[in-house]
Amino acid sequence: MLLAGCMALPPVPVLPRTPTPTPTPTPTPTTPAAEPAGAAAPRPPVQPIERARAVWQPAAWEDLPGFDNDTLLAAWPALVAGCARPLRGWAGVCARVLLEPPTDEAGARAFLRQHLQPYAVQAPDGRVQGLITGYHEPLMEARRQRDARHATPLYSLPPMLQDTRREPWFTRRQIDTTAAARAALQGREIAWLADPLDALVLQIQGSGRLRITEADGQVSSVRLAYAGHNGHVYRSVGRWLIDQGELTADGASWPAIKAWARANPKRVDEMLWANPRVVFFREEPLPDPGVGPRGAMGVPLTPERSIAVDPQSIPYGAWVWLDSTEPLSSTPLQRLVTAQDTGSAIVGAVRADYFWGWGDNAEAQAGRMKQALRMWVLWPAAAPG
Repeated sequence: MLLAGCMALPPVPVLPRTPTPTPTPTPTPTTPAAEPAGAAAPRPPVQPIERARAVWQPAAWEDLPGFDNDTLLAAWPALVAGCARPLRGWAGVCARVLLEPPTDEAGARAFLRQHLQPYAVQAPDGRVQGLITGYHEPLMEARRQRDARHATPLYSLPPMLQDTRREPWFTRRQIDTTAAARAALQGREIAWLADPLDALVLQIQGSGRLRITEADGQVSSVRLAYAGHNGHVYRSVGRWLIDQGELTADGASWPAIKAWARANPKRVDEMLWANPRVVFFREEPLPDPGVGPRGAMGVPLTPERSIAVDPQSIPYGAWVWLDSTEPLSSTPLQRLVTAQDTGSAIVGAVRADYFWGWGDNAEAQAGRMKQALRMWVLWPAAAPG
């Protein structure tokens, strides 16, 4: 993540304040009724599909909450992007996605019903309810050269870390305070930020956009993509503040973390050093600001139609139906999305990270999203699971 976009969860988002959806019983597959004499042989019953961390149980289209209400055509760009790298068994569906796109919502619904089979996703122990969080692509103001205000560097990946089998490298604290670490990173500064918390946001999200002001006053926009990390485990600064008694679990939102930092400037380093992981980036051009970052699948993410998943539960490229709610709301979030990314904290069967896009609204929505979730995979009936 992303690993462009979703390296880990936002630091301890606000807990949901709305009732969690009530799980519905998983339907039991039945044998189709006998067909008239002379008709084609009936299809065998649809069987469950077992994945490493999930079981997919056959379901009916009527089981998908809100299926008749989603604007399915809005999901088509994400489906087309995913078909650039079709899964095994998806060639036929993807060919139709590209060559026979529906022209209206009724046609889109008929397309799904004709070519796909819904499966309810559940954990191996039978749990059907899980968790959805959110992430976004941050936009930060930056400088090419360090100055009195912009003193927090963003680094490219050092050559010695390109071998992922290495032992953990310098921690965040060591990078900030030791001569050996500074020497190893000298000359690898991509840009400089004014706020170390902004640098942390970029590292947590795994990618972002920079609006860079050059020394001559020229302004350019670039994208930072995930390149690697220093080999240490990610630790949430929000959790550190809770453990320190500085914030409550209900109040540990990103705005609250920033407010604490403004009120306690002498302890900001202490908070940041609680997370030893440092993420490194590579700079990429941004020719089209309307195109999202690439996810772990290798295709651009589509705002509000791409999700990060545990690939041992749901493979990249799968189409997924979500049943959840908007952040801090009872407004249903029930829609067609596609699995195109992952993150180190996205683990388990019914688990997703929802890509909100970029900009102020995306940042606000992602930072407070922590909702109950149910999921269905939409899968070609003849394709392997």
